This record gives sequence, C-alpha cells and structure tokens, in this order.
Amino acid sequence: MTATLEHTNFTVADPRATAAWMHKVFGWKTRWEGDSLAGGYTVHVGSDDSYLALYAPKAPQTSQESSYDMIGGLNHVGVLVNDIKTTEALVRDAGFEPHNHADYEPGQRFYFDDDNGIEFEVVSYK
Repeated sequence: MTATLEHTNFTVADPRATAAWMHKVFGWKTRWEGDSLAGGYTVHVGSDDSYLALYAPKAPQTSQESSYDMIGGLNHVGVLVNDIKTTEALVRDAGFEPHNHADYEPGQRFYFDDDNGIEFEVVSYK
C-alpha cells in the first residue's frame, strides 16, 4: 500500500490573502473556497493532486509559543520547486525575506516566514 499526502489544514489570518501570494509564488490555484463547518472561512489552494486548506476562524487567537517547542506544532511546510532562484525572487517580491540557505543532499533549500508566522522550506533537487 502507498499513501500520498492529499492536504494539510492550518489557520491563517486571511485565507484569500494567503492564497493570493501562493498563486504568485508557487503557481498554485484555488480549488475551492467558502464557509467552513466551524463557522469560519476556508480556501483550498494547491494543485490538482494536493492542497493546503487555509482556514480563518470567526474569532482568531494568536500564540506566542514556538511551534518547534510544542507537541503537535507545525514546524514548517516544505515545497518542492524546479527553479529555486526564480522562486526566491518571487518570495522576495511577495514581501518575505528568505533565510537559512543551504545546499546539501538531497538538494538546495531556503526558508521564509509568511505574514502568519508560518515557516516555509523551499527545496529544489535540480
């Protein structure tokens, strides 16, 4: 049996705004958006095969804790790209600052934090 990750759901301040920069940076599309069962709003953004569910509750709360220190915390989202240099330029154009550049097996990578405080790792195996 083989399993494939289909989606991940996480909370953001503005799902439409987050989806908009993901369209530009990663070339993803909005697959669905609308009211959520929990009373908030959700946008599904990604490819035909997988997506991120970007959820905003009616009454959002912030945490000052580091996700790396919390059991069940979201540490980062890894995104595989073909052209890391072009993607880095798009990340900068979106207003985010790349950091922690590295080149080790199995590929090159850098990280950036979005305006929700979510860390993304961008990786290229080319």
